[in-house]
Amino acid sequence: MRRPATAALAATLLATGLTPVVLAAPASAAVARHYDDFNGDGHRDLAYGHAYSGVSGAGGWRGGAVTVVYGTANGLDTTRTQVIHQDSPGVPGSGEEDDWFGESLASADLDKDGYADLVVGNPAEHVGDDDYRGSVTVVWGSRSGLSGGTNVTPRSGAGGHFGHDLATGDFNGDGSPDLTVIGGGEAWLHRGPFTRSGTAGTVSRIDKTSGGWHSTGLAAGKVDGDGRTDLVVLGLEITTEAVRTRAWYLKGTSAGLSSGPSMTLTDRQGGLGPSAVVGDFDKNGYGDIALARPDKDNGKGAVTVWRGTSSGPSGSTTFTQATSGVSGTPEADDNFGYAVSAADADGDGYADLAIGVPHEDVDGREDQGGVHLLRGGSGGLSGTRSSWIPQTVLGPAASLASFGYAVRLRDLTGDGRADLAVAAVDGGLLLRGTGTTPTTTGKLPLPDLGSGFLD
Repeated sequence: MRRPATAALAATLLATGLTPVVLAAPASAAVARHYDDFNGDGHRDLAYGHAYSGVSGAGGWRGGAVTVVYGTANGLDTTRTQVIHQDSPGVPGSGEEDDWFGESLASADLDKDGYADLVVGNPAEHVGDDDYRGSVTVVWGSRSGLSGGTNVTPRSGAGGHFGHDLATGDFNGDGSPDLTVIGGGEAWLHRGPFTRSGTAGTVSRIDKTSGGWHSTGLAAGKVDGDGRTDLVVLGLEITTEAVRTRAWYLKGTSAGLSSGPSMTLTDRQGGLGPSAVVGDFDKNGYGDIALARPDKDNGKGAVTVWRGTSSGPSGSTTFTQATSGVSGTPEADDNFGYAVSAADADGDGYADLAIGVPHEDVDGREDQGGVHLLRGGSGGLSGTRSSWIPQTVLGPAASLASFGYAVRLRDLTGDGRADLAVAAVDGGLLLRGTGTTPTTTGKLPLPDLGSGFLD
């Protein structure tokens, strides 16, 4: 689930243009090896919300955009960037002043041609007289990178901020990636395969029957070890007694998604709401669900790990800044868990967890921010195997930097160690993975970063 940017961020964003993309080698006619390799050259690419989302941009667009930095054998090449928006050739629609194109992002090789495709949510899109109906656009991968696009047609009832959140995965194990979308307060499963003409498989609503359920977020990953992708839906369960924030697990089956257990996260509706990510932190073959709860305890924040088993998630452990070994002290409105991402950062085979704390005050500087990295190992995540990466890696300390409002762990160099991308108000950077903690040596500034990363 993508977390919205802070108000301080929105006031500081600027626009830039785009750099031509170098052609890659052809991909094979099979599902892309990496779900984020848009030009099929075998190297992961990085997509994130562009820094400008106002009335008009340097390239003549408005209403939001996505920056893509293409990968090479040595990692990202910031001279090979692309900016995609609704005024790009072949992309449906047109940019409007209050659009949110790029508010949510996902990717997969939806048409199974060997090139990953970018899925872009624009939940504020106006369609005819339907204000804020929202839209979801698939921008197609190709040998030359992302080009052209097709809108995903919402079902009746899905209108109303359609594209608020997105997640992809092969939920029924048939070899074709599927797409889940939040719209109208509901989650919707669009089954693959997809075609560039806009056709796809069946569409079904994912609705929890007990009590009133309002979906707010999605996370996909392999939890129970059967090879199919499972889904976590975050949302509000509304009864006559209470409004609770909950996480709901759905198991992938040959027939689609099957309802599983739920976990209550708060007994109230939080302002930020939870987010989630799946990673095998104890390397037992089952994905664990990290549930970020930045509103917990007056905004001190917490992350609860719902442990994976062969029958789905069961049992949990909660981490805060009061956990032994974790740097810092819990304070109101720190928002520990504002952003989370999971991957193996040190190459030991265990998934690690990056936790953004963008509103951490440091040495009297308000909302300076930082990132905790909790390393996996035998028994799972541990505070004693944690590192603190402060805002100062960007340079002189500053207030309102909000370093860590978005994070992403992925191996962008192919060395078996995930690199850490971190967003801040004044931009972002990429830290290379090492055998311990991602290093600031050779840190790479990320151009035009102004919002969340591709999940």
